Amino acid sequence: MFIPYAPRPGVSGIGAVWNRLSKWPTAFSQSVLWFSLLLLLIGLEPVSVMAAREEVTVYEDELRSHYGRLEKMTDLVAMWEVALSDGIHKIEFEHGTTSGKRVVYVDGKEIIRKDWMFKLVGKETFAVGASQTKATINIDAVSGFAYEYTLDINGKSLKKYMENRSKTTNTWVLHLDGEDCRVVLEKDTMDVWCNGRNMETAGEFVDEGTETHFSIGNHSCCIKAVSSGKRREGIIHTLIVDDREIPESTE
Repeated sequence: MFIPYAPRPGVSGIGAVWNRLSKWPTAFSQSVLWFSLLLLLIGLEPVSVMAAREEVTVYEDELRSHYGRLEKMTDLVAMWEVALSDGIHKIEFEHGTTSGKRVVYVDGKEIIRKDWMFKLVGKETFAVGASQTKATINIDAVSGFAYEYTLDINGKSLKKYMENRSKTTNTWVLHLDGEDCRVVLEKDTMDVWCNGRNMETAGEFVDEGTETHFSIGNHSCCIKAVSSGKRREGIIHTLIVDDREIPESTE
């Protein structure tokens, strides 16, 4: 039995069927091959497991890949990017509104899968990043079969979390030795991160404030903290790499 599944034009396919047609004498075999020839002429590739004792290639991997991509494209309902100290993480959420299926991906890796859920609304909680930051996806019904998806980080909405984070961290992005480096300072702990790695640092007091020293490869780095003299601005942090000041980035 032949099953068409995808367009696969090509002269070689028709030639192969014609060669088989000339070798198989039975009426049944010829009718099957004529049907295959017709499929090839209209641009479809026949797929079968066995035909008249002759095995035919089954493109199983292609079928699985094709339908897997189609399923994901259909059920993907939300995507967020979350900037943490160890990097910017991508969160994707699939929700099957007929089966209740829920799938969560973090940086392309599947971490939660629930194929059948009778309750279409609810929450999914998981951890993100090296510090295992708590994240929660909220599924709420809006009207009829419409749903709203929101992301909370550490119990706050993503927008509120990012606003608070901008007050407690400083971020710099620079290019060193052919690659981009993202340096993050956590002001409450004075921890320094670079491309997802918690750096070893050495702090010292100086006349104007404090300096936090660390290295990226063979490059000498220092974060200087000095008072702005203004109550609202507080402490100003500046990154110096190889005696060059790096402008701060906004995320």
